[in-house]
Amino acid sequence: MDRHSDTQRRKDEHIEICLREDVSGLAAGAGFDRFRFRHNALPETAFAAIDTGASFLGRPLKAPLLVSSMTGGTPEAGRINRRLAAAAQRRGWAMGLGSARAALEDPSSADSFRVRDAAPDIPLLANLGAVQLNLGYGPDECRRMMELTEADGLVLHLNGLQEVFQPEGDTDFSGLLDRIAALCARLERPVGVKEVGWGIDGETARKLFEAGVAFVDVAGAGGTSWSEVEKRRSRDETRRSAADAFREWGIPTADCIREARAAAPEGTIVGSGGLRDGVDAAKAIALGADLAAFGRMLLTAAAESEARAEAEFARIEYELRAAMFGIGAADLRALRRTNRLVRL
Repeated sequence: MDRHSDTQRRKDEHIEICLREDVSGLAAGAGFDRFRFRHNALPETAFAAIDTGASFLGRPLKAPLLVSSMTGGTPEAGRINRRLAAAAQRRGWAMGLGSARAALEDPSSADSFRVRDAAPDIPLLANLGAVQLNLGYGPDECRRMMELTEADGLVLHLNGLQEVFQPEGDTDFSGLLDRIAALCARLERPVGVKEVGWGIDGETARKLFEAGVAFVDVAGAGGTSWSEVEKRRSRDETRRSAADAFREWGIPTADCIREARAAAPEGTIVGSGGLRDGVDAAKAIALGADLAAFGRMLLTAAAESEARAEAEFARIEYELRAAMFGIGAADLRALRRTNRLVRL
């Protein structure tokens, strides 16, 4: 099997495993259950007046919400991406695409990443594994990805443990911080960095912002565990057995957000990893995130239909607005400053 068809097979396997199997990480969840909002019986605002407007990468958003980077590179991934993009356009969310390396390796897969016609107004992120900067990818390739996807920026994903457990994994992560800094200095569009489900701590967030990244998506533990996903793909008994030791690995998302905000008070922070609903999104923002992001639950909905995906978007938004009303936060500034989120 050639490299191109192998990449497509891997992408399809990832989708199928995430849709059909339990690949969740921390049993204790993403950490949001350790926090609770204190109800405000006299919110002194109208529910209809709750303002969730935000902005990201220079584009306005109707809500501070992001579709996490998930997939691309196969016909099924393309259908899912277009459904998510159309729903994100109507609801005013930002959207990340899956790694576009497949599109550069195999131009026939490029259409699965082209969704700008379905989402002309929202912030759109191209995506590349950061480790590829050690394997020949540089500014020119990143520019081509952003041109291909008509993206507003690029997000580099840090997925070291996934690569360790992936049979085809690339595991040389040495010197990446300097390469990320060099890329940020040379690209004309914003570059961000995200994890894939084990979390970015405060010290790492600080280093990334000092290197010049425009935003950090902490992508903490509590949602999908990619060691579990790769375990189900692997035929290597050593890898499969070792993956069991890492199901509880990672930093809970709530802790990542707090650490990242403390380490980078002015940085743009995205909170993702195991968020279940709009109340979790409200907690993420109250803990310090600028945007909250959702992944596998939206993948599941979009695999069914565009209408099902948009219904999930609408539910999350409604829950976010209801949570804000319930504590008397009329807008996102008030939500970020609230004293009504308490640790249990």
